[in-house]
Amino acid sequence: MARSFLPTVPARGPFAPDFWRSPLRGPWFTSVLGVVLLAGITILFVTGLLSYAAYNPDLARVNDKTPGKGLLGFYLFPWPTDPPWLYRLTQGVHVTLGLVLVPVLLAKLWSVVPRLFTLPPARSLTHALERISLLLLVGGALFEFTTGILNVQLDYVFPGSFYPLHFYGAWVFIGAFVAHAVLKAPTAMRNLRTMRNPRDGGEELVAPRPDPPTVSRRGALGLVGGGSLLLFATSAGRSFDGPLRETAVLTPHGGPEPGSGPGGFQINKTAAYAGIRTAETTEEAWRLVVAGPAGTLRFSRAGLLELPLHSAALPIACVEGWSTSDQWWRGVRLRDLAALAGHEEPVDVFVESLQRRGAFRRGALRANQVADPRSLLALFVNGEELTPDHGYPARIIVPAAPGVLNTKWVARLTFGAL
Repeated sequence: MARSFLPTVPARGPFAPDFWRSPLRGPWFTSVLGVVLLAGITILFVTGLLSYAAYNPDLARVNDKTPGKGLLGFYLFPWPTDPPWLYRLTQGVHVTLGLVLVPVLLAKLWSVVPRLFTLPPARSLTHALERISLLLLVGGALFEFTTGILNVQLDYVFPGSFYPLHFYGAWVFIGAFVAHAVLKAPTAMRNLRTMRNPRDGGEELVAPRPDPPTVSRRGALGLVGGGSLLLFATSAGRSFDGPLRETAVLTPHGGPEPGSGPGGFQINKTAAYAGIRTAETTEEAWRLVVAGPAGTLRFSRAGLLELPLHSAALPIACVEGWSTSDQWWRGVRLRDLAALAGHEEPVDVFVESLQRRGAFRRGALRANQVADPRSLLALFVNGEELTPDHGYPARIIVPAAPGVLNTKWVARLTFGAL
């Protein structure tokens, strides 16, 4: 047998088994965290798809900020208007759960980090696939959670638009997640059933020469759970009003309401940020253009007030996970404006704003949204005229629609042109 005369170089640093000394690492600890993430990330993915569907992405290009998505952008169903708090619930769960899972994710990554440095890199085809899925899983998880948290904090430091980055990242992550779950789920469930000691089995996660323990595995899990509870307690309140909102100290839309009175509830973009000039929203200057088969109609605000007005109690819910409780809106039904534009039955509508900066200056609503009697071109909120930051002189309000599709400072409605 031929002998190799090349010297064997001992593994050093993180590639050396003795480098990892924590007695907590082991199959049982990792499996508990993995099962929690399996359930949590499944919910995150489903609610993320629901958020994508809520934009009615196949209705108009302006609604979907993920061009070139191909088969990944399959369309689910027309987003319903009942219950009116649907998007408030699904997106609130999506963002809150994402924050709550951060300590679990970090603990899981810590528990498996020795596996990233095992040598040789691949012992078999199955092992190679597992390593690749693990690398994609770790990278995808860090990317998705980081971009999601930055979006919640309204801190857009990442390159490009949040929408395509988070969209494509989600598909890479979920693909790796499914592959890894299929490969490791049987082992994880076996580890949970046997409640095996982390020093047993000789697996690569177990330190061959562990340091003396300073905390039990259950104590470590309690620390992780406590971190998750703390994040829940300091962020979930942004989806409520009153004292609960003031507990959301870690989110931009937590704390006290921005002002008092009928217009003293949360907003995302101010009139100043959107580039709205006071001179263009005066009674003399502003006109709403309504276009359809009947031609082009122009309404002043006084002209809109002469039309039949209706009221609806509806919340506002945004992709960042914050929402308000029901506000009382009053204005002209979209279905009535569609009829004035020449449509006997409600149709899709293309909405354009005076807004000059930022995304979603334009948006599209589906016919079922226009048909809902609670869908309004709102002129009043809580018994008073809209404030400039809430969309004066007129804004869209639609049940269950994402906040960005409730367009403010509306300038034009084109019915049936999509």
